[in-house]
Amino acid sequence: MSANHVYKKTEVVGSSKTGIEDAIENALAECAKSIRNMEWFEVTETRGHIENGKVGHYQVSLVVGFRVENS
Repeated sequence: MSANHVYKKTEVVGSSKTGIEDAIENALAECAKSIRNMEWFEVTETRGHIENGKVGHYQVSLVVGFRVENS
């Protein structure tokens, strides 16, 4: 991050049946459809859903930082 830019943050939750990394990738891919200038993310929480005593899917909360346009 540069001292000369202004950033905004948004929180999202991604999910995946295959793993935490896929949950992150899914969240970022969806954000990229509507948010420009994404520059960083921070994983703030991980959790999952249990089905029949096994992991049904993973959930990852992310804070996504993006640069305010023209800053």
